[in-house]
Amino acid sequence: MVKRKNPRIYKTKEICDRFDISRATLFRWESEGLLAGVGRDWRGWRVYNDNNLKVIEKIIRGKSA
Repeated sequence: MVKRKNPRIYKTKEICDRFDISRATLFRWESEGLLAGVGRDWRGWRVYNDNNLKVIEKIIRGKSA
């Protein structure tokens, strides 16, 4: 039996602090379709996973190039 570790979940504030971006920017990327697959918690708040982090890093690298 293969044990799978629980995926890390990040809140919006954690993402904004980590990448030094605003909530509005993060939400705009989602609404423009640049950032897909963002989950929601039981309250309807956005939660991000490690795959979302990789996409955000690619978006930021693309904007600074």
